[in-house]
Amino acid sequence: MTVLLAGLCTVDVVQRVDELPAPGEKVQSLSVAVAAGGPATNAAVTVAALGGSATLLTVLGAHPLAELARADLVSHGVDVVDVLPDRADPPAVSAVAVRERDGERTVVSHNAGGIRRHFPRLAFPEGMRTVLVDGHHPELALAVARWARARGIPVVLDAGSWKPVLDELLPLVDIAACSGQFRVPGPSLHERGVPTVITTAGSGPVRWSTPTASGEVSVPPVTARDTLGAGDVWHGALAYGVGQYELPELIGFANEVAAERVRHTGPRSWVTAVRHRRMGVR
Repeated sequence: MTVLLAGLCTVDVVQRVDELPAPGEKVQSLSVAVAAGGPATNAAVTVAALGGSATLLTVLGAHPLAELARADLVSHGVDVVDVLPDRADPPAVSAVAVRERDGERTVVSHNAGGIRRHFPRLAFPEGMRTVLVDGHHPELALAVARWARARGIPVVLDAGSWKPVLDELLPLVDIAACSGQFRVPGPSLHERGVPTVITTAGSGPVRWSTPTASGEVSVPPVTARDTLGAGDVWHGALAYGVGQYELPELIGFANEVAAERVRHTGPRSWVTAVRHRRMGVR
């Protein structure tokens, strides 16, 4: 159950509030938490919570803030490989506000902006069963996907939004897992060489297609208490389930894990519940 995940790691400062603030308004938070965040990062935590072995290739660096993210990931069983360990600048930071009554959130993040594009120390662990990339570090995503393709390892893409690197990356992808807001300029994902395309829609059914078949899978009804990172958790569960489940069962498994995440408040409180239930893992 080994998954290699490559992409963004942020330091998330998460505050729960009664109401999301309007422009110019100050509000008192109900609670505050600090955790590692980012698509590939939250997916890695999910893989580990499900009992898998998760290795995260990312950029953290030597800044003191990076230690907050690194410590959180290590405590949740993620093997962190920092591809720029000597980088002195602070890591990407996200400011998150989550509304108490329904779990809706706002996120302000610098993401991977300003991080240099060349990664001189890339080494890939052997024994990986699945690879997930989020495209936030383009050269890293391409290097990992090429490495996986050469070894016949399935590549899952977390496609939250269109990025220029996708023109080159998509022919290396086996499963493109897209948000409902994802838009493809020009040819479709299938025409660009992606065998399986999956599109989430929040609480709506998840649609999937291959060149020969298509369908949709319902999302379990749930009272959402915190939607932060739910899509990332879904992607992590999907990557973990590749090779264990076939479509559409694979999507159903990811839906169940993501539903468990939104039942719980805070960046990591859901992890314990998933570990206890193991979500029907084989």
